[in-house]
Amino acid sequence: FDVVFGIGYKLKEAMQEMADTYPDTNFSIIDDTIEGANTTSVLFADNEAAFLAGVAAAHSTKTNKIGFVGGIESAVIDRFEAGFVAGVEHVNPEIEVIVQYVNAFDDASAAKSIANGMYSTGVDIIYQAAGNAGNGVFSEARDIVTADPSREIYVVGVDRDQQEEGKITINGEVRDLTLTSTVKGVGVAAHDIANLTMNGDFPSNEVMTLGLVDGGVSLTDGVLTEDVLTAVREAEQKVISGEITVSETPAR
Repeated sequence: FDVVFGIGYKLKEAMQEMADTYPDTNFSIIDDTIEGANTTSVLFADNEAAFLAGVAAAHSTKTNKIGFVGGIESAVIDRFEAGFVAGVEHVNPEIEVIVQYVNAFDDASAAKSIANGMYSTGVDIIYQAAGNAGNGVFSEARDIVTADPSREIYVVGVDRDQQEEGKITINGEVRDLTLTSTVKGVGVAAHDIANLTMNGDFPSNEVMTLGLVDGGVSLTDGVLTEDVLTAVREAEQKVISGEITVSETPAR
């Protein structure tokens, strides 16, 4: 193969080893960095998209209690947590943000249990950045609303538009529990690098960081109201212009 992509920071060591072993093959990693003339690395300003999600959640909450469920603490997930909390605080520093980690990306039952605890204490919106474990958050939200349709709770999706994961049918009517989703343009980055490689312009030993200004990350409209969308777009322009700088590390 002319170029091999490794999606996710957990592949860093394997990608670096293979890049060193096969110098005639190009290797590109997403969400971490590797080194060598036959490598390129792509990072995303997930903190910027998460900031917008925090703004959206802060404007949408009815209880002033919001949750964040992370997978495994790491530099990547730190960006999601830091941005989300900063976005909430940008709107209203009095809103309580509860942060918990699953300590896994594949334990949906553990994430479901965490979500149950959050929703039962009055949290009405949870942002999950937990990989496949995040399915447990959606599952819990659907179960709660199915049992009690009067509950107004939501999930914020991650990395791609997760609108479908939040859909349930109650009394013949479809409800959408996905408030919005932060989207990471992994496909766009891979497509661009593949085309560069095809044209003989592989970005050798480069580190690309794609944010809001590049269209590398974004926030879906979801079920946000027009007023909330307006607030999100205003915040987005402030980040793009540099008026707002979003931290990559949580203030723990």
